[in-house]
Amino acid sequence: MPFAAITYDIKPGHEDDIAAVFSDFKRVKNPAVKDAEGREVGRVVGTALFISDDTMVRFIEYEGPLEDVARFMAAQPGVQEVERRLKPYLASPRDTATADGFVATFQKSTMRCISQLFPPRTAS
Repeated sequence: MPFAAITYDIKPGHEDDIAAVFSDFKRVKNPAVKDAEGREVGRVVGTALFISDDTMVRFIEYEGPLEDVARFMAAQPGVQEVERRLKPYLASPRDTATADGFVATFQKSTMRCISQLFPPRTAS
């Protein structure tokens, strides 16, 4: 399963404030990602956040097309709430109020993947 890394430019010195924003994050009840026609096309397997100084990175393990994952995340109330609460701590504003703005910001903030290594799968 692939990973994506999304960067956030944050104001340094607010690591604890930002950690508090995520302390009561509302995870989605159903991680299934659906396309515009309602067909399941993937899922969000897991996420992790890392922060240091003026950078925060959200890692997303997912299945399916990354743009569909971004659109799915844009519609999640928990993600919308976090994006709203992060605004005072951002060094660079993010246009995430609409689904299209969220997807564009997501795409612009996605780091280039240069390697993903996994152990060989064994036959059952």
